Amino acid sequence: MKNILVTGAAGFIGSNFAELMVKKYDEKYNIIVFDKLTYAGNIHNLDQIKDKIVFVNGDICDFNFVLETFKKYNIDAVVHFAAESHVDNSIKNPFIFTHTNVIGTHTLLEVAKQYWGEGSENRFVHVSTDEVFGSLGEEGYFTEKSPIKPNSPYSASKASSDLIAFAYYETYKMNVCVTNCSNNYGPYQHHEKLIPHMISIALKDEKLPVYGKGLNIRDWLYVEDHCEAIDLVLHNGRKGERYNIGGHNEMRNIEIVKLILKRLNKPETLISFVEDRKGHDYRYAIDPTKIHNELGWLPKTKFEDGIVKTIDWYLEHPNYLMK
Repeated sequence: MKNILVTGAAGFIGSNFAELMVKKYDEKYNIIVFDKLTYAGNIHNLDQIKDKIVFVNGDICDFNFVLETFKKYNIDAVVHFAAESHVDNSIKNPFIFTHTNVIGTHTLLEVAKQYWGEGSENRFVHVSTDEVFGSLGEEGYFTEKSPIKPNSPYSASKASSDLIAFAYYETYKMNVCVTNCSNNYGPYQHHEKLIPHMISIALKDEKLPVYGKGLNIRDWLYVEDHCEAIDLVLHNGRKGERYNIGGHNEMRNIEIVKLILKRLNKPETLISFVEDRKGHDYRYAIDPTKIHNELGWLPKTKFEDGIVKTIDWYLEHPNYLMK
């Protein structure tokens, strides 16, 4: 494994992963970043490593261009982040999620199969979400054996791409792994997501819109911890396996908003409860026992530390809070 194609690496998690790989492995790997630079992609996310990567501006749905990229850079492995990921956008414009997340993933897998050949040991890591499992009540956790039961167009498109990835493992014996993570937070996240969105609004002393009563629960994972887990799966994961990656940091949305206001010295009177999102899942929580037992991974960052680092990072990089 020498030439690693990282799709969507001008986005939030992908850029953090590319940065980790460059800093951790130095000259060992050639990192080829493949990104369409849609509204959620930001080439400046890669500024710290721009001289140590190759950047390719392309669409994962463009079969011929993806194949040419494989040939040009002799791709040995793929870590696939590229996706439409904002649930609200999927409710308003669902078709683009099916196109990018399903057709795009299928395109990458088919190109990899044709270029590497059936039964190849070249690794393909498909990065997905815990939302494919649907919603939990107050008790229990998602495991790798949890039923697939998505509730939004976004999560349905990711569930579909997961299944296509596993089909390429079963049918063509490709060396595929799928990871399903909980909610990420940290540097480079697009301003439409909860934490940077609320920071941005609070700094302007505007009302912070919170769905329902803000009681929905998410398991929060610091992005650097997530990237370290993906690195382990890339190198040591068992082919054909799913790995759940969770942060052991369950928080209600309203608690997140209050923490942000407190850190910014803003009053809680800025909170404004609004009509709940359609099909809003109540709770996500991941059991990461499998990746811990097999690969030795556990999250390192406590939420109370990570949220402070995250808020302070956005205060130091205000351009990331601008629409």
